[in-house]
Amino acid sequence: AALGVMRAAAGTGGNFFPLPEETDFQKAFARHEGADSAVICNSCGTALDLCMAAFKVGPGDEVIVPGLTFVCTATCAAARGARVVFADVDPETMCLDPRAVERKISKKTKAVIPVHFAGRACDVEAFEKISVRHGIPIIYDSAHAVSAKWKGEPVGKWGLAGCYSFQSNKNMTTLGEGGAVVTNDAGFSETVRRAKTFGYVYGPALRVVSIGFNYRMTKVQAAVGLTQLSKVDRVIAERRRKSLALLERLSDVEGILLPEVIDEEHACHLFVIRLDPDKLACGRDQFRAWLQTNCQVGTAVHYPAVWDWEVAGTFDLDKSDCPRTERICRSVISLPVFPSTTDEDLDWIAESVRRAAAEFRKK
Repeated sequence: AALGVMRAAAGTGGNFFPLPEETDFQKAFARHEGADSAVICNSCGTALDLCMAAFKVGPGDEVIVPGLTFVCTATCAAARGARVVFADVDPETMCLDPRAVERKISKKTKAVIPVHFAGRACDVEAFEKISVRHGIPIIYDSAHAVSAKWKGEPVGKWGLAGCYSFQSNKNMTTLGEGGAVVTNDAGFSETVRRAKTFGYVYGPALRVVSIGFNYRMTKVQAAVGLTQLSKVDRVIAERRRKSLALLERLSDVEGILLPEVIDEEHACHLFVIRLDPDKLACGRDQFRAWLQTNCQVGTAVHYPAVWDWEVAGTFDLDKSDCPRTERICRSVISLPVFPSTTDEDLDWIAESVRRAAAEFRKK
């Protein structure tokens, strides 16, 4: 797909404009995610920023987000001068808890950004009720959630908008970076589309009607995105099979808290375990180091609490009343599960975790 675009661009009269691949990818992705329209851009962080700009989030506003997420879920609001208000997460799903959000809503609340953490959909029905009750838009961070569903429906049909990532370690990618905003609001979609391309309105005469930037995805990336989209459900099915196999292998390991649910609606972007501090006499870093040194099993952390990053000291935030987030963020470990992970790999990972847990189990 990439070579086809480049060969055509290099030929006589060829160039990288116009972008039919962009239109085709947008239509296909919106359809796949259950939304009326999609606007593709160069990252999920950009997608979130475009939503903040389109909804005119700014100084004096508050945006409610989870603390268990990548930093851009919070910094997209902070960059606009808004106060970032953290609400606690649900201990089972590790997604933003709607009840905790209700307690944090104020007259200044401009938006709520729940995250479909690790590929599991958050309680979208509860958030829709919050939106109607308080008149506050819900903008979903769906970076982990291509193909995720809630009660049989793609998560892209919910909220004012959903923001997706096609970064290189996601379940589908557009050559390393990429993102999208999906929405069922035609006016919001057009505002986002203008903002990502200098504020242009296309027509007989090109017009610039608002402030915007160049947040576009390239023609080559859009072509790759179409091919990735055609196989993402197969890729996720394979991830799900591997995740369920690892879940079974770890089911009797004492001291490890496993994902509560891995089902047909889970996008299986991450396989996240938690250490049980009541049963293990070690910290997360010590456990990870033991796995790496003794078993050559690499792991990752998704995520430290947002307020623990240095950048959090540079913006206004409220992290009060988030004890579950604090506890979970100190204990999460992501294990390596990919479509290419073999059954032998899964055996090794499970046995390595079992050995590490035995090593640090409280006597």
